[in-house]
Amino acid sequence: MTNEITRYGTGPRMSEAVACNGILWVAGQVGTPGASVTDQTKACLAEVDRILAQAGTDKTRILSAQIWLADMASFAEMNAVWDAWVPQGHTPARATGEAKLATPEYLVEVIVTAALR
Repeated sequence: MTNEITRYGTGPRMSEAVACNGILWVAGQVGTPGASVTDQTKACLAEVDRILAQAGTDKTRILSAQIWLADMASFAEMNAVWDAWVPQGHTPARATGEAKLATPEYLVEVIVTAALR
């Protein structure tokens, strides 16, 4: 292991992901503002897939996930997408909560931590 820090998608405010010591922390991913919970969740998870691939890992290596919903009433709708996406036998530790997101048009935000290969 190395203490070297690698940043992915670095911008002026934040990076899309940061890796150190074999762990990848992925920043919160959101979908298209104004889209449905289903479509926003699909978009969030597609971005997670993209970032994981960029770092050389994949969703079977996700250690934990935090999912924020603007309204917990959409929990089942989000879970339908999550359940179709998450690889069985490789489900991470997960927490889901309700929070006021950056704008009212965002309904879902997904944050993951993954092991690198």
